[in-house]
Amino acid sequence: MKQRQLEILLEQVAVFESPSPSLEQYTTPAGIAAELLYFALMRGDLVDTVYDLGCGTGILAIGAALVDAPTVVGFDIDMTALITARQSAKKLGVDVEFVCSSIQDVPGRAHTVIMNPPFGAQVKGSDRPFLVRALEVADVIYSIHNEGSYEFIKKFISPAVITDRYKVGFPLRRTFKFHKKDIEVVNVEIYRIENRS
Repeated sequence: MKQRQLEILLEQVAVFESPSPSLEQYTTPAGIAAELLYFALMRGDLVDTVYDLGCGTGILAIGAALVDAPTVVGFDIDMTALITARQSAKKLGVDVEFVCSSIQDVPGRAHTVIMNPPFGAQVKGSDRPFLVRALEVADVIYSIHNEGSYEFIKKFISPAVITDRYKVGFPLRRTFKFHKKDIEVVNVEIYRIENRS
């Protein structure tokens, strides 16, 4: 499947009905999700168990299943979002397990974590528990962060290392009352992290 085909399929994934500002529930755009997943696919990182931490309505988890990751599990604390994610997975004909769990209680182990954690715009440092848990459960991590996070992430994840990163424009749709524009493009970076501990 080509990246553009994946993006078109992911545009069918439902968005949050009532997103929570404190949980920073922004929907990952289909184009960004497809880009991250294709990056992971080309690196050979979707051939084993894949976890999506803070999966929301499931776009990354569903995308991983669409490109034939053998086992995909999405974790989120919001049961309403998980119900939406299950409906989208069924609609797209993929098998993804969605589990209601806080980030600290994510069980087991995966080869790869894919995630778009909170950027920390509402609660400073809210991406940190996601990075901590990802490092505890996975060998490889793909994660989206605000542009300019490199030095912080590099230090925070040590002895794990950043093997790749690149910048993309993240179109953020008007989601909450405090948003002033219909769409605002925020510069973010997609990171590939290898756990070497």
